[in-house]
Amino acid sequence: MTKSPTPNKLLPWLDVLAITAWGVLMLRYWLNGKLNLLIHPNFFSLVVLGGVALIALGLLKAKELWRSRRRQRDVIPNPQHINFFAPGWGSSLLLITAILGLIITPQVFASDKALQRGVTDLLSTSRVQPQAFRASIRPEERSLVDWVRTLSVYPEPDSYTGQKVKVQGFVIHPPEIGKEYIFVARFVLTCCAADAYPIGLPVKLSTGQERYSPDTWLEIEGKMMTETISGKRQLTIAASSLKKIPQPENPYSY
Repeated sequence: MTKSPTPNKLLPWLDVLAITAWGVLMLRYWLNGKLNLLIHPNFFSLVVLGGVALIALGLLKAKELWRSRRRQRDVIPNPQHINFFAPGWGSSLLLITAILGLIITPQVFASDKALQRGVTDLLSTSRVQPQAFRASIRPEERSLVDWVRTLSVYPEPDSYTGQKVKVQGFVIHPPEIGKEYIFVARFVLTCCAADAYPIGLPVKLSTGQERYSPDTWLEIEGKMMTETISGKRQLTIAASSLKKIPQPENPYSY
């Protein structure tokens, strides 16, 4: 008694669906603006070209299968040599993954991910790559990442005491610091979401200032000061103004 060849006849079409679905997924992320949550903008063009190429490949493969369907005889495999794990399994997993990607919206990394690294890592500048140092830039024009990069070149916090600061980021409440502090942080993306890492600076609140809940996006204005936090002298923002803002369209820094 032989097995029906019908499943084997459908396997090539499963490949077509998987290839095409991944092409659609890549282009959809680009069109709806979610691609910046997954990879660095430098690689957008590669994703777009890859998506177009996969869709074109899927259509060509479908055309080829449709033509060969009429002129080729079905080959019935020997039941004694059927491998239930080779044909179709890879394509099935790819297709399921693509479908899940179309259904599930990518989420921005938030405070819980940052806290997994601890305050020490947030204060560390070892992963931040110093770029061309612009000594002429006004302190209040520096972004949060600019401040951290500046510290990686000149780490003495007292050097910045009294300088004006205006930065944007999301709130973190590390459990090991006092309630008079919050952290303002952002994730830095160097290639893709897999290698994203958080950087941040502590903010000292004045009496009466609201201690916003974690993941709230704020624009913070104030002046720089030096505080001892977790046993380390640390550049700290003395906040004069805390303003709640919407999450930026592109929440990551580069």
